[in-house]
Amino acid sequence: MNRAELARSIVERALLRGQFVLRSGTTSSTYWDKYRFESDPGLLRVIADELVRLLPASFDKLAGLELGGIPLATAVALTTGRPQLFVRKQAKTYGTANLVEGGFVPGEVAVVVEDVVTSGGQVVDSVEQLRALGLVVQNAICVIDREQGGRQRLAQIGCSLAAAFTISEIERLTAESGAPADPPTPTA
Repeated sequence: MNRAELARSIVERALLRGQFVLRSGTTSSTYWDKYRFESDPGLLRVIADELVRLLPASFDKLAGLELGGIPLATAVALTTGRPQLFVRKQAKTYGTANLVEGGFVPGEVAVVVEDVVTSGGQVVDSVEQLRALGLVVQNAICVIDREQGGRQRLAQIGCSLAAAFTISEIERLTAESGAPADPPTPTA
């Protein structure tokens, strides 16, 4: 599958139109339902291959962010053989009370894996939490960068963001390849 075909597949599978409130609190007429592409094993495998190309040359762990980054990090871990961490939005209140599951040693280098980045709020929060626990985090990767400030917010804390696709690239690739103008409307 080439990049245009992958972009079209992601749009057909996961781009919804309507009125949506995003995590950042902004309202959008489009929503990327990442669980729709993450739950398709064939599409997830191709996306994982794209994410592998974004990885820095040297790192110790993949850090999948709850919830959408976890299946992506798992797919990348299976492809690369690299261990992964599961990063919660908040530390659990029972058992080990961990924020990060999977085991690590302070000083290890982690690459954050996320699905869709808009303002970067959750990624920034998670990077700061991982750093507070002693992990070195300088890189984050995602499937889609909505180009609404996330890359810039991460840069402000010394973390780069690499995306398999930006919104503008998806729009260009799908226009060239004839993707449907009206993606599916939300369903339960």
